[in-house]
Amino acid sequence: MDQEVNTDRILELFTELVSLDSLSFGERAVADVLIRELKDIGFEVIEDEAGAQFGSDTGNLYARLKGTDPAKMPVLLSAHMDTVVPGIGKRACVDRDKGVITSGGDTVLGADDVAGIVEILGGIRLATQSGDYGDIEVLFTIAEEVYGKGSGVFDYDRVQAKTAFVVDMSGPVGKAARCAPSIIAFEFGITGKSAHSGFAPQDGINAIAVAAEIIADTKQGLIDRGLTINIGTIDGGTASNIVPDSCRCTGEVRGGDHDAACLVVKQLAERVDEKCASAGAKYTFSSDVMIIAYETAENDRSCTVFQQACSNLGLNGELVATRGGSDNNVFAEHDIRGIVISCGMENTHSVNECIRISEIEKGTRLIAEIIRIS
Repeated sequence: MDQEVNTDRILELFTELVSLDSLSFGERAVADVLIRELKDIGFEVIEDEAGAQFGSDTGNLYARLKGTDPAKMPVLLSAHMDTVVPGIGKRACVDRDKGVITSGGDTVLGADDVAGIVEILGGIRLATQSGDYGDIEVLFTIAEEVYGKGSGVFDYDRVQAKTAFVVDMSGPVGKAARCAPSIIAFEFGITGKSAHSGFAPQDGINAIAVAAEIIADTKQGLIDRGLTINIGTIDGGTASNIVPDSCRCTGEVRGGDHDAACLVVKQLAERVDEKCASAGAKYTFSSDVMIIAYETAENDRSCTVFQQACSNLGLNGELVATRGGSDNNVFAEHDIRGIVISCGMENTHSVNECIRISEIEKGTRLIAEIIRIS
Protein backbone atom coordinates (compact mmCIF):
# COMPACT_ATOMS: atom_id res chain seq x y z
CA MET A 1 0.00 0.00 0.00
CA ASP A 2 1.32 3.43 -0.94
CA GLN A 3 1.87 5.42 2.27
CA GLU A 4 2.92 8.71 0.68
CA VAL A 5 1.14 11.53 2.53
CA ASN A 6 0.21 14.66 0.61
CA THR A 7 1.50 16.98 3.31
CA ASP A 8 0.94 20.18 1.32
CA ARG A 9 -2.72 19.36 0.76
CA ILE A 10 -3.26 18.44 4.41
CA LEU A 11 -1.58 21.60 5.68
CA GLU A 12 -3.63 23.72 3.27
CA LEU A 13 -6.83 22.21 4.66
CA PHE A 14 -5.57 22.51 8.25
CA THR A 15 -4.82 26.19 7.76
CA GLU A 16 -8.18 26.82 6.10
CA LEU A 17 -10.13 25.15 8.90
CA VAL A 18 -8.17 26.87 11.66
CA SER A 19 -8.92 30.26 10.11
CA LEU A 20 -12.68 29.69 10.52
CA ASP A 21 -14.40 30.68 13.76
CA SER A 22 -15.99 27.55 15.15
CA LEU A 23 -16.95 27.92 18.80
CA SER A 24 -19.53 25.44 20.09
CA PHE A 25 -22.87 25.97 18.32
CA GLY A 26 -21.11 28.14 15.71
CA GLU A 27 -19.60 25.52 13.40
CA ARG A 28 -21.35 26.49 10.14
CA ALA A 29 -18.26 27.61 8.20
CA VAL A 30 -16.28 24.51 9.13
CA ALA A 31 -19.20 22.22 8.29
CA ASP A 32 -19.47 23.74 4.81
CA VAL A 33 -15.81 23.02 4.10
CA LEU A 34 -16.11 19.47 5.38
CA ILE A 35 -19.19 18.79 3.25
CA ARG A 36 -17.14 19.90 0.26
CA GLU A 37 -14.22 17.68 1.20
CA LEU A 38 -16.33 14.60 1.95
CA LYS A 39 -18.27 14.87 -1.30
CA ASP A 40 -15.03 15.35 -3.23
CA ILE A 41 -13.82 11.98 -1.86
CA GLY A 42 -17.11 10.37 -2.86
CA PHE A 43 -19.05 10.24 0.41
CA GLU A 44 -22.80 10.57 0.71
CA VAL A 45 -23.25 13.29 3.31
CA ILE A 46 -26.17 13.97 5.64
CA GLU A 47 -26.42 16.93 8.00
CA ASP A 48 -28.82 16.25 10.86
CA GLU A 49 -31.02 18.63 12.86
CA ALA A 50 -28.85 18.70 15.97
CA GLY A 51 -28.22 22.42 15.63
CA ALA A 52 -31.90 23.26 15.69
CA GLN A 53 -32.21 21.65 19.10
CA PHE A 54 -29.67 24.11 20.49
CA GLY A 55 -30.60 27.24 18.53
CA SER A 56 -27.72 26.77 16.07
CA ASP A 57 -27.71 26.56 12.28
CA THR A 58 -25.24 23.67 12.14
CA GLY A 59 -25.91 19.96 12.56
CA ASN A 60 -23.72 16.90 12.93
CA LEU A 61 -22.26 15.65 9.65
CA TYR A 62 -22.68 11.95 8.97
CA ALA A 63 -21.09 10.54 5.83
CA ARG A 64 -20.78 7.08 4.35
CA LEU A 65 -18.55 5.66 1.63
CA LYS A 66 -19.30 2.18 0.31
CA GLY A 67 -16.28 -0.09 0.51
CA THR A 68 -14.65 -2.12 -2.24
CA ASP A 69 -14.40 -5.27 -0.09
CA PRO A 70 -17.68 -6.50 1.44
CA ALA A 71 -15.74 -8.95 3.62
CA LYS A 72 -14.24 -6.10 5.62
CA MET A 73 -16.13 -4.71 8.61
CA PRO A 74 -17.42 -1.11 8.50
CA VAL A 75 -15.51 1.40 10.56
CA LEU A 76 -16.62 4.69 12.15
CA LEU A 77 -14.17 7.59 12.24
CA SER A 78 -15.07 10.68 14.25
CA ALA A 79 -13.82 14.11 15.26
CA HIS A 80 -15.55 17.29 16.40
CA MET A 81 -15.94 20.60 14.60
CA ASP A 82 -16.05 23.02 17.53
CA THR A 83 -13.28 24.75 19.44
CA VAL A 84 -12.99 26.40 22.84
CA VAL A 85 -12.41 30.04 23.77
CA PRO A 86 -10.43 32.13 23.06
CA GLY A 87 -11.25 30.99 19.56
CA ILE A 88 -12.29 34.02 17.52
CA GLY A 89 -9.79 35.12 14.88
CA LYS A 90 -7.62 31.98 15.05
CA ARG A 91 -4.73 31.55 12.65
CA ALA A 92 -2.23 28.80 12.00
CA CYS A 93 1.39 29.95 12.08
CA VAL A 94 3.19 27.27 10.05
CA ASP A 95 6.96 27.04 10.42
CA ARG A 96 8.06 24.45 7.87
CA ASP A 97 11.72 24.82 8.91
CA LYS A 98 10.99 23.92 12.53
CA GLY A 99 8.22 21.54 11.53
CA VAL A 100 5.67 23.02 13.91
CA ILE A 101 2.34 24.84 13.75
CA THR A 102 1.43 27.28 16.53
CA SER A 103 -1.36 29.71 17.24
CA GLY A 104 -0.86 33.43 16.94
CA GLY A 105 -0.48 33.55 20.73
CA ASP A 106 -3.77 35.30 21.46
CA THR A 107 -6.18 32.44 20.70
CA VAL A 108 -6.18 28.67 20.75
CA LEU A 109 -4.85 27.08 17.58
CA GLY A 110 -7.82 24.79 17.11
CA ALA A 111 -5.75 21.66 16.49
CA ASP A 112 -8.32 20.33 18.95
CA ASP A 113 -9.89 19.01 16.85
CA VAL A 114 -8.85 20.23 13.38
CA ALA A 115 -5.89 17.85 13.60
CA GLY A 116 -8.29 14.95 14.06
CA ILE A 117 -10.40 16.12 11.12
CA VAL A 118 -7.53 16.48 8.65
CA GLU A 119 -5.94 13.19 9.72
CA ILE A 120 -9.25 11.41 9.12
CA LEU A 121 -9.76 13.00 5.70
CA GLY A 122 -6.12 12.56 4.70
CA GLY A 123 -6.12 8.97 5.92
CA ILE A 124 -9.26 8.17 3.96
CA ARG A 125 -7.80 9.63 0.77
CA LEU A 126 -4.64 7.61 1.30
CA ALA A 127 -6.47 4.36 2.03
CA THR A 128 -8.91 4.63 -0.85
CA GLN A 129 -6.28 5.41 -3.45
CA SER A 130 -4.73 1.94 -3.19
CA GLY A 131 -5.98 -1.36 -1.83
CA ASP A 132 -9.39 -2.63 -0.84
CA TYR A 133 -11.37 -1.26 2.08
CA GLY A 134 -14.67 -1.82 3.84
CA ASP A 135 -17.48 0.66 4.33
CA ILE A 136 -16.23 3.88 5.92
CA GLU A 137 -18.52 6.00 8.07
CA VAL A 138 -17.57 9.46 9.29
CA LEU A 139 -19.23 11.51 12.02
CA PHE A 140 -18.10 15.11 12.50
CA THR A 141 -19.97 16.44 15.52
CA ILE A 142 -20.96 19.84 16.84
CA ALA A 143 -20.57 21.03 20.44
CA GLU A 144 -18.31 18.24 21.70
CA GLU A 145 -16.47 20.70 23.91
CA VAL A 146 -19.63 21.23 25.98
CA TYR A 147 -19.87 17.60 27.04
CA GLY A 148 -20.85 15.99 23.76
CA LYS A 149 -24.05 17.90 23.13
CA GLY A 150 -24.01 17.19 19.39
CA SER A 151 -23.26 13.48 19.62
CA GLY A 152 -25.81 13.24 22.40
CA VAL A 153 -28.72 13.94 20.02
CA PHE A 154 -27.44 12.08 16.94
CA ASP A 155 -29.58 9.28 15.50
CA TYR A 156 -27.37 6.20 15.84
CA ASP A 157 -29.75 4.05 13.83
CA ARG A 158 -27.92 5.51 10.83
CA VAL A 159 -24.62 3.91 11.86
CA GLN A 160 -23.72 0.38 10.75
CA ALA A 161 -20.27 0.20 12.32
CA LYS A 162 -19.87 -1.24 15.81
CA THR A 163 -16.26 -0.08 16.06
CA ALA A 164 -15.27 3.56 16.42
CA PHE A 165 -12.03 5.48 16.29
CA VAL A 166 -12.40 8.97 17.73
CA VAL A 167 -9.41 11.11 16.76
CA ASP A 168 -9.39 13.60 19.60
CA MET A 169 -6.64 13.26 22.20
CA SER A 170 -3.45 15.11 23.05
CA GLY A 171 -0.08 13.45 22.94
CA PRO A 172 2.03 11.69 20.34
CA VAL A 173 0.39 9.62 17.63
CA GLY A 174 0.48 5.97 18.66
CA LYS A 175 -1.39 6.36 21.93
CA ALA A 176 -5.10 5.79 22.54
CA ALA A 177 -7.51 5.88 25.46
CA ARG A 178 -9.76 2.87 25.99
CA CYS A 179 -11.60 4.18 29.04
CA ALA A 180 -12.86 7.52 30.34
CA PRO A 181 -14.80 8.64 33.42
CA SER A 182 -18.28 9.78 34.19
CA ILE A 183 -18.43 13.51 34.83
CA ILE A 184 -21.20 14.76 37.11
CA ALA A 185 -21.62 18.48 37.73
CA PHE A 186 -23.31 19.62 40.94
CA GLU A 187 -24.51 22.83 42.53
CA PHE A 188 -25.86 23.64 45.96
CA GLY A 189 -27.28 26.88 47.24
CA ILE A 190 -27.73 27.76 50.90
CA THR A 191 -30.26 30.28 52.22
CA GLY A 192 -29.62 31.60 55.69
CA LYS A 193 -30.77 34.83 57.35
CA SER A 194 -29.24 38.27 57.08
CA ALA A 195 -28.50 40.44 60.10
CA HIS A 196 -26.14 43.25 61.05
CA SER A 197 -22.82 41.61 61.81
CA GLY A 198 -21.90 44.17 64.46
CA PHE A 199 -25.18 44.87 66.29
CA ALA A 200 -27.07 41.60 66.02
CA PRO A 201 -24.98 38.74 64.59
CA GLN A 202 -26.93 36.32 66.76
CA ASP A 203 -30.05 37.03 64.72
CA GLY A 204 -28.45 35.85 61.47
CA ILE A 205 -27.74 32.49 59.88
CA ASN A 206 -24.44 32.70 58.04
CA ALA A 207 -24.85 30.87 54.73
CA ILE A 208 -21.14 31.12 53.92
CA ALA A 209 -20.26 29.58 57.27
CA VAL A 210 -22.60 26.68 56.59
CA ALA A 211 -21.00 26.19 53.18
CA ALA A 212 -17.57 26.30 54.80
CA GLU A 213 -18.55 23.47 57.15
CA ILE A 214 -19.77 21.41 54.21
CA ILE A 215 -16.55 22.04 52.30
CA ALA A 216 -14.38 21.30 55.34
CA ASP A 217 -16.13 17.95 55.83
CA THR A 218 -15.79 16.99 52.16
CA LYS A 219 -12.58 15.24 51.20
CA GLN A 220 -11.58 16.66 47.83
CA GLY A 221 -9.17 15.71 45.09
CA LEU A 222 -8.47 12.02 44.58
CA ILE A 223 -10.69 10.27 47.11
CA ASP A 224 -10.40 6.76 45.71
CA ARG A 225 -8.83 5.02 42.74
CA GLY A 226 -10.05 6.87 39.67
CA LEU A 227 -12.57 8.91 41.68
CA THR A 228 -12.27 12.66 42.23
CA ILE A 229 -14.42 15.45 43.63
CA ASN A 230 -13.82 19.17 43.37
CA ILE A 231 -15.79 22.11 44.73
CA GLY A 232 -14.59 24.73 42.30
CA THR A 233 -16.57 27.91 42.99
CA ILE A 234 -18.15 29.59 45.99
CA ASP A 235 -20.10 32.81 45.88
CA GLY A 236 -22.16 34.59 48.52
CA GLY A 237 -22.80 37.60 50.70
CA THR A 238 -23.48 41.23 49.91
CA ALA A 239 -21.36 43.31 52.30
CA SER A 240 -18.69 42.87 54.94
CA ASN A 241 -20.98 44.06 57.75
CA ILE A 242 -23.97 41.86 56.91
CA VAL A 243 -24.35 38.23 57.92
CA PRO A 244 -24.62 36.58 54.49
CA ASP A 245 -28.00 35.01 53.82
CA SER A 246 -27.00 33.22 50.63
CA CYS A 247 -24.16 31.16 49.26
CA ARG A 248 -23.76 29.09 46.10
CA CYS A 249 -21.17 26.43 45.36
CA THR A 250 -20.47 24.44 42.20
CA GLY A 251 -18.22 21.52 41.44
CA GLU A 252 -17.87 18.15 39.77
CA VAL A 253 -17.26 14.49 40.42
CA ARG A 254 -15.31 12.27 38.02
CA GLY A 255 -15.06 8.52 38.24
CA GLY A 256 -14.39 5.50 36.08
CA ASP A 257 -17.17 3.67 37.94
CA HIS A 258 -20.43 5.49 37.22
CA ASP A 259 -22.27 4.08 40.23
CA ALA A 260 -19.42 5.08 42.55
CA ALA A 261 -19.44 8.61 41.14
CA CYS A 262 -23.20 8.86 41.68
CA LEU A 263 -22.74 7.68 45.27
CA VAL A 264 -20.25 10.46 45.98
CA VAL A 265 -22.78 13.03 44.73
CA LYS A 266 -25.51 11.44 46.88
CA GLN A 267 -23.29 11.57 49.96
CA LEU A 268 -22.53 15.23 49.31
CA ALA A 269 -26.25 16.00 49.04
CA GLU A 270 -26.81 14.25 52.37
CA ARG A 271 -24.00 16.29 53.94
CA VAL A 272 -25.59 19.52 52.69
CA ASP A 273 -28.93 18.45 54.15
CA GLU A 274 -27.38 17.58 57.51
CA LYS A 275 -25.37 20.80 57.88
CA CYS A 276 -28.25 23.03 56.81
CA ALA A 277 -30.67 21.32 59.18
CA SER A 278 -28.24 21.80 62.06
CA ALA A 279 -27.84 25.52 61.26
CA GLY A 280 -31.51 26.18 60.53
CA ALA A 281 -30.75 27.06 56.91
CA LYS A 282 -32.58 26.08 53.75
CA TYR A 283 -30.90 24.73 50.65
CA THR A 284 -31.20 23.58 47.06
CA PHE A 285 -29.11 20.81 45.53
CA SER A 286 -28.92 19.73 41.90
CA SER A 287 -26.64 17.54 39.82
CA ASP A 288 -26.31 16.80 36.13
CA VAL A 289 -24.63 13.80 34.53
CA MET A 290 -22.56 15.34 31.76
CA ILE A 291 -21.09 12.09 30.40
CA ILE A 292 -21.14 8.44 31.46
CA ALA A 293 -18.01 6.35 31.98
CA TYR A 294 -17.01 3.60 29.56
CA GLU A 295 -14.26 1.00 29.37
CA THR A 296 -13.35 -0.75 26.16
CA ALA A 297 -11.75 -4.17 26.68
CA GLU A 298 -8.15 -4.59 25.56
CA ASN A 299 -9.20 -7.45 23.31
CA ASP A 300 -11.95 -5.42 21.66
CA ARG A 301 -11.61 -5.06 17.91
CA SER A 302 -10.95 -1.33 18.17
CA CYS A 303 -7.93 -1.95 20.41
CA THR A 304 -6.51 -4.86 18.43
CA VAL A 305 -6.89 -3.07 15.09
CA PHE A 306 -5.25 0.05 16.54
CA GLN A 307 -2.32 -1.87 17.98
CA GLN A 308 -1.81 -3.85 14.77
CA ALA A 309 -1.89 -0.65 12.73
CA CYS A 310 0.64 0.96 15.09
CA SER A 311 2.88 -2.10 14.90
CA ASN A 312 2.79 -2.00 11.10
CA LEU A 313 3.88 1.65 11.16
CA GLY A 314 6.47 1.35 13.94
CA LEU A 315 4.37 3.32 16.43
CA ASN A 316 4.05 2.59 20.13
CA GLY A 317 0.43 1.40 20.21
CA GLU A 318 -0.04 2.31 23.89
CA LEU A 319 -3.50 1.96 25.44
CA VAL A 320 -4.20 4.27 28.38
CA ALA A 321 -6.98 5.68 30.53
CA THR A 322 -7.98 9.32 30.24
CA ARG A 323 -9.53 11.65 32.80
CA GLY A 324 -11.43 13.62 30.16
CA GLY A 325 -14.58 12.90 28.23
CA SER A 326 -15.24 12.79 24.51
CA ASP A 327 -17.87 11.76 21.98
CA ASN A 328 -16.68 8.20 22.56
CA ASN A 329 -18.48 8.24 25.93
CA VAL A 330 -21.70 8.81 24.02
CA PHE A 331 -20.91 6.20 21.38
CA ALA A 332 -20.46 3.59 24.12
CA GLU A 333 -23.96 4.34 25.39
CA HIS A 334 -25.21 3.33 21.94
CA ASP A 335 -23.29 0.04 21.85
CA ILE A 336 -20.54 1.33 19.58
CA ARG A 337 -17.26 0.26 21.14
CA GLY A 338 -14.22 2.33 20.43
CA ILE A 339 -11.14 4.18 21.53
CA VAL A 340 -9.91 7.78 21.43
CA ILE A 341 -6.74 8.20 19.38
CA SER A 342 -4.06 10.81 19.95
CA CYS A 343 -3.60 13.09 16.97
CA GLY A 344 -0.40 14.83 18.11
CA MET A 345 -1.81 18.09 19.46
CA GLU A 346 -0.15 19.73 22.47
CA ASN A 347 -1.14 22.33 25.10
CA THR A 348 -4.81 22.17 24.10
CA HIS A 349 -7.33 24.68 25.46
CA SER A 350 -4.60 27.30 25.75
CA VAL A 351 -3.02 30.00 23.60
CA ASN A 352 0.14 27.86 23.57
CA GLU A 353 -1.57 25.08 21.63
CA CYS A 354 0.61 23.61 18.89
CA ILE A 355 1.24 20.52 16.79
CA ARG A 356 4.20 19.15 14.90
CA ILE A 357 3.75 18.57 11.18
CA SER A 358 5.34 15.14 11.53
CA GLU A 359 2.58 14.15 13.98
CA ILE A 360 -0.12 15.10 11.46
CA GLU A 361 1.66 12.94 8.89
CA LYS A 362 1.87 10.01 11.33
CA GLY A 363 -1.78 10.42 12.25
CA THR A 364 -2.78 10.40 8.59
CA ARG A 365 -0.85 7.18 7.96
CA LEU A 366 -2.36 5.62 11.08
CA ILE A 367 -5.93 6.30 9.95
CA ALA A 368 -5.13 4.88 6.52
CA GLU A 369 -3.66 1.74 8.10
CA ILE A 370 -6.67 1.32 10.41
CA ILE A 371 -8.96 1.48 7.37
CA ARG A 372 -6.77 -0.97 5.47
CA ILE A 373 -6.76 -3.71 8.11
CA SER A 374 -10.27 -3.22 9.53
